[in-house]
Amino acid sequence: MDISSLVQKNNTKIVFVILDGVGGLPINGKTELEAANKPNLDALARVSACGLHIPVYYGITPGSGPGHFGVFGYDPLQYEIGRGVLEALGLGIELKKTDVALRCNYATIKNGIIVDRRAGRIPTEKNIELTERLSNQIKEIDGVEIILKPGKEHRFCLVMRFPKVINENNAMVTDTDPQKEGKPPAEPLALNEESKEVSEIAKKFIKKAEEILKNEERANYVLLRGFSALPHIPSFEEKYALKACSIAVYPMYRGITRLLGMETLPVEGDIKEEVEMLKKVYKDYDFIFVHIKKIDSFGEDGNFEGKVKKIEEFDSFLPEIISLNPDTVVITGDHSTPSLLKAHSWHPVPLLIKSPYVLGGTVNAFTERECLKGELGIIPATAIMPMVLANTLRLRKFGA
Repeated sequence: MDISSLVQKNNTKIVFVILDGVGGLPINGKTELEAANKPNLDALARVSACGLHIPVYYGITPGSGPGHFGVFGYDPLQYEIGRGVLEALGLGIELKKTDVALRCNYATIKNGIIVDRRAGRIPTEKNIELTERLSNQIKEIDGVEIILKPGKEHRFCLVMRFPKVINENNAMVTDTDPQKEGKPPAEPLALNEESKEVSEIAKKFIKKAEEILKNEERANYVLLRGFSALPHIPSFEEKYALKACSIAVYPMYRGITRLLGMETLPVEGDIKEEVEMLKKVYKDYDFIFVHIKKIDSFGEDGNFEGKVKKIEEFDSFLPEIISLNPDTVVITGDHSTPSLLKAHSWHPVPLLIKSPYVLGGTVNAFTERECLKGELGIIPATAIMPMVLANTLRLRKFGA
């Protein structure tokens, strides 16, 4: 249901926290949330509306992009956004309707075989040096402007700026990353007639880059991933009449929120720095999104104890968030990342909504099993924002 016609403005404040990959599965009988000593989260859960949400659909394991779009109320099955676009936006590139964006890796290749897909995770300083070298020597290919920007470690972004408008059908090109060492790089193949021009530009870029990097010991090749063009998406403010900002360290998450029209605030560091930024800008926005990344990272590494400790670290900062006295607080994840699986998973994600207008008193802790007892039940992620707006009295009555 499109609720935009029911939205009304007021002076309420919403703080929306994503604990990336927070959901888990038991190891020795307990999930990471159950093993964590988190008195503040548990106390908040006891006075909140709790439940679980399904990020995309039953049994579907979401990527980070779909996971975030779902919790922000954009059906991920309708708005499928390419990783290249998200990476470019996250790195501060202002994309145009004439652009195809790619997410790229520096890699190590020997005798035509990839021996390291991430070039030994070269230092970011080396990445900056190499990307500047490529930028100086590859400014355009066949009339298409080439824009490059370094990311962190081995990652960088490539934007092909065409002299004409591009759409998503023009960017249907296969990745060149085989996802495993010991294989040759794949060809960037066009999946339809409209994508052949992009495919040819990609092939020529790879060849030029390989020549420029040939004397590098580690970063002597480039892998191209996530070919994508800028889609049309209604902005967060259009949809919900909320002046919104995002606080996130990693480029991709800044990219997601920039795509939705949120103001993305520059922040480096980790939870401490993000909470400091939250306190600094709290008075300036209706909706503040705070993204906590490393919980997911430890889950993907299979580091159960590391994920537990990161949850506990967030818990220690929670009183500083609550002391701001927001009208509504939301704490959830974009997906589950069980240490047991070392990967994202399809499991429903714990959800907490705190406002003066919830029942509360139905759970004893913020865990997967306790949230099953909560008043929200198991809901689709796209239902979260309507519930948040209702709990901040920002939705009018429907019908007479």
